[in-house]
Amino acid sequence: MHRFATFGKRIARTALVAALALSSSSMSPVSGANAWSSAEPPANPVRVTQADVDVSNRKAAGAYGALVSMWTREFDRLGEEFAAPRLARYRSHVRTPCGVIPPSNASYCLAANTIYYDDVFLAAQAKIAGQALDMDGDMAAVGIIAHEMGHAVAMQLGFRARDSYANEAVADCLAGAFARQSDVDGSLEDGDIDEAFFGMASAGDPMPMASGDPERDRRIARLIARNSHGTREQRMQNFRDGLTRGSGACLAPLNAAS
Repeated sequence: MHRFATFGKRIARTALVAALALSSSSMSPVSGANAWSSAEPPANPVRVTQADVDVSNRKAAGAYGALVSMWTREFDRLGEEFAAPRLARYRSHVRTPCGVIPPSNASYCLAANTIYYDDVFLAAQAKIAGQALDMDGDMAAVGIIAHEMGHAVAMQLGFRARDSYANEAVADCLAGAFARQSDVDGSLEDGDIDEAFFGMASAGDPMPMASGDPERDRRIARLIARNSHGTREQRMQNFRDGLTRGSGACLAPLNAAS
């Protein structure tokens, strides 16, 4: 098990992890708010077996239980009551009160208070990370559930920004806070932090090319901010903030906005 004293050493490896994630990018386009990623789909997706999916679903269920326990305690500390979201698997498309969620993604729907995730997609993220890092890759998949739970936490505390990036940054940070709490609980395995950073980097938005027209570039930047999840560097940094500083670092912007 890793302890906080080794966080610096693990975080120092994130440049290599990000480079590996860039060469293995595996996320799918977004359709609708609070989805996991808006990066391009992979050219060569991995082969996922039913056994892979079964293992991934068990780990997602375990992470879900730990997340509910963590955020119930945190809300109690704030004098609030946490309404734990339901966790629902799907394949192909799924129709929800928040709209249709496409395959190969995950999304939190406030109207249903439910985290939906494509279970084949989740298993694939673990397998891609595992192959790239020579590990089991499970924390790359768990990070997706933790991120969507982060949306539930933020929305139940009344935070919902106009632009997508602000919402996604808070959810990534809260996923990092969950990793921190998992370390305190002694449930992290060797390599879990690398896997989590790999998942964040893989899901980063591509950087737009400068057009040479400052006004046009500013318009593009504003449009991206309204629909962005963050570049790989931003997503890794937001996760790192929660990992190193805890949930208070993530919730501070929510308190300032309220």
